[in-house]
Amino acid sequence: MRKWTLMLAMLVVAAVAVLAPAASARPAAAEADIVTTAVNAGQFKTLASLLQAAGLVDTLKTGGPFTVFAPTDAAFAKVPKATLDALAADPAKLKAVLLYHVVSGNVPASEVVKITSAKTLNGANVAIKVENGSVFVNSAKVTTPDVMASNGTIHVIDTVLLPPAPAQNIVKTAIAAGQFKTLASLLQKAGLVKTLQSGTWTVFAPTDAAFAKVPKATLTKLGSNPALLKKVLLYHVVKGGVPASTVVTLNGKSVGTMSGSKVQIKIVGGNVFLNGLTKVTTADVKASNGYIHIINKVLIPKA
Repeated sequence: MRKWTLMLAMLVVAAVAVLAPAASARPAAAEADIVTTAVNAGQFKTLASLLQAAGLVDTLKTGGPFTVFAPTDAAFAKVPKATLDALAADPAKLKAVLLYHVVSGNVPASEVVKITSAKTLNGANVAIKVENGSVFVNSAKVTTPDVMASNGTIHVIDTVLLPPAPAQNIVKTAIAAGQFKTLASLLQKAGLVKTLQSGTWTVFAPTDAAFAKVPKATLTKLGSNPALLKKVLLYHVVKGGVPASTVVTLNGKSVGTMSGSKVQIKIVGGNVFLNGLTKVTTADVKASNGYIHIINKVLIPKA
């Protein structure tokens, strides 16, 4: 009896030895797609609902590969109800917000930690940093990396990412800043609003405080002479988008303005000065059609 038992045991071992390679050669079952994986996880009910409302379910189920920074239900609970209601009522804006959480391609955590930013399907970038061993996307912390799906990767985050507001044109950017009321009013009088709302420009923009330094008689004269006013205002405008990084390379040189006259660029103590006396106090205010560099004095062409 012991002999038969021993032989049976040996046969079982032999069968396992034969079958084991065949079993290991079978491919692992494919993971579910990104949406199904998120739904099955049970902590992304709000995200799944909003994807449905934005018409993005099919895209994230069948397209890709994608990398999704996925806010949990707890993350969405931090968002004011009014904000969520507004998004739900505006499918286009909701779609833009959700696509701000999606990056094209399969980017595992091992690659995420090597980059400082990533372009999302929204078109805007998210900032990425590693701090005290944790990965942050903008201000959101990655709590669980590398949740694998059949068409990409999910990194779980604890905060909803809200994209930056789309840049406005130069005129609207100046108005929104609140410190260029005089400039905006004079641009209107000179008929330059439409000009600066299209095309690409760089504007050295005097603040209201800068205009307050101009003698009242001079402002009155400009206000009553549209041609002269236009010339003075265009003396603050350079054709094309010129960021501060380019401005500083022009140290000691003169730059042509849209008035036909030139302004001189000079760097003193790390600050940019125009015509020797006018200081750039804030550089690189980005608009959709160029740059605004804020200055502390109004530029008056010599002529």
